[in-house]
Amino acid sequence: MGGGEAILLGLVQGLTEFLPVSSSAHIRIISELVNGQDAGAAFTAVIQLGTESAVLLYFRRDLRRIILAWWHALRGAYGTDWRSRAGMPANGPKDHDALMAWFIVIGTIPIVVLGLLFQDAIESAFRNLWLTAFVLAAFGLFLGWADKVGLKRRTLEELNPRHATQFGLWQALALIPGVSRSGGTITGGLLMGYTREAAARYSFLLAIPAVFGSGLFELFKERDAFGTPGVPSFGVTLLATIVAFVVGYLVIIVFLKIVSTFSYKPFVWYRLGLAALVVLLLLTGALEPNAPLPAG
Repeated sequence: MGGGEAILLGLVQGLTEFLPVSSSAHIRIISELVNGQDAGAAFTAVIQLGTESAVLLYFRRDLRRIILAWWHALRGAYGTDWRSRAGMPANGPKDHDALMAWFIVIGTIPIVVLGLLFQDAIESAFRNLWLTAFVLAAFGLFLGWADKVGLKRRTLEELNPRHATQFGLWQALALIPGVSRSGGTITGGLLMGYTREAAARYSFLLAIPAVFGSGLFELFKERDAFGTPGVPSFGVTLLATIVAFVVGYLVIIVFLKIVSTFSYKPFVWYRLGLAALVVLLLLTGALEPNAPLPAG
């Protein structure tokens, strides 16, 4: 993989990570079209560090407030019982920032557990393009249905442990390319009655530990494979990650401005069109269902 291909894949990652269209599906498809092979789950996980770094930058004030409130509660500022340390003191108002920290932890558990259990499938069987095409279409329709029937009344201040767990389960579906991390959590949020903006903002915050954990794990695991035959070099991967960071930051700004006003219908049609295109490319032999993976 050369520098031009890395820039292209970084651009694709940045453009698609926060939209409900599945960045991993786009990387899977485009990497094979331009390079003749699947870039692999490891490359995909590492360049996602770029887009998640954009989340850290954009939500830096929110994250600082959440972390400080969490630490404040954990130290026993509201009391030493478990409810007070969680941000729910018996003799005072709830600390929603401290609670948000716990909800992010709770919501992260499903993807960590399922990611470890299905690690081999994630890196092989789940990347089959027939499955990707089906999931793109099916979850596109599901997103459209959720956007239509969802009550869109709840705010993040109404988040609770049960809903945080459900959000986490929806996020875990993104282990299958084609679901979309943001698309899964937003769909779940809409079905639970949350507003589009609330579901989108929580999906961004919830992705931080999962994506950084996955990306750093793959970076450590594949540290000796970078640059070996068929495997993108560390420099190429870093270039794609930087491009993904810059583009991803701009996409966050635009997406959060439009998400409260417009429906998700354009994304539904886009997913259906992409699924149809993938099927056509598979039938004509332009794509292979299971493309060669990088060696190592």
